[in-house]
Amino acid sequence: MTGDLGYLNWAVAGAALPGEAESGDLGVVAPSHDGVLIAVIDGLGHGEEAAAAAAKAGEVVRECADEPVEVVLSQCHETLRRTRGAVMTVMKVNAAEETMSWTGVGNIEGRLWHADPAASLLRQAPPLRGGVVGHAMPRLSTTTLPLSRGDLIILSTDGLSNRFHEEFRLGGTVQQIADNILEDHWMAKDDALVLVARYLGQS
Repeated sequence: MTGDLGYLNWAVAGAALPGEAESGDLGVVAPSHDGVLIAVIDGLGHGEEAAAAAAKAGEVVRECADEPVEVVLSQCHETLRRTRGAVMTVMKVNAAEETMSWTGVGNIEGRLWHADPAASLLRQAPPLRGGVVGHAMPRLSTTTLPLSRGDLIILSTDGLSNRFHEEFRLGGTVQQIADNILEDHWMAKDDALVLVARYLGQS
C-alpha cells in the first residue's frame, strides 16, 4: 500500500501472524485541511479481535484528521473501551508550516531521520507513554519538529525487531524501504507492520 500527496509520499508493508487470517496491525494515512494525519495501530494480541480494535481506531483517525494528535488519541480511547484496546502512535504533518507533531501510547516505534547530515540530531523519536488506548490512557506528551526535504519517517509495530533502525539504508523508494524492513526484520511471532514516509517539501 502506497500513496503520494505531492509534498509527502508513503508506503506500508505488513504481515499477519502465521495461521491468522487477518492482522491486528494497521497503518492509516488521512489527509487533513492543513496536511495529513498518520497513525500506526496495534490491536492487542492478534487475530480477529485485535483486527477489530485496530479497525475502530482507524475509523476515528480518519474522522478526526483535522484534530490535534492528543484529541485523536483521546477519541480513540473512548471508542475502544469495549474492545481489547490498542497501542498506537499518531503523527500530524503540517504542510504549510513544514513541521510534524507526534505522540504515542504503548510500544509503536517511531523515528525521524533527517536527510541533512549536518542536522544537530540526525535521528529523533516520539514521546511514548505506557498504557493501552481504550483501557489505561496516560497523560500525553507531544513533540513538534521541523521537517526538511528528504527527511524520512518510520513507524513500526513490535512484530519487527527494532534492530532495523541501526541497519537499514535511507536510499530507495518508500515502498522498497518498507518491504526490505519487513522482509529482513519480521520475527514471525506476531503481526507486523511498518509505515515509511518521506517528506518532499513544497514545490
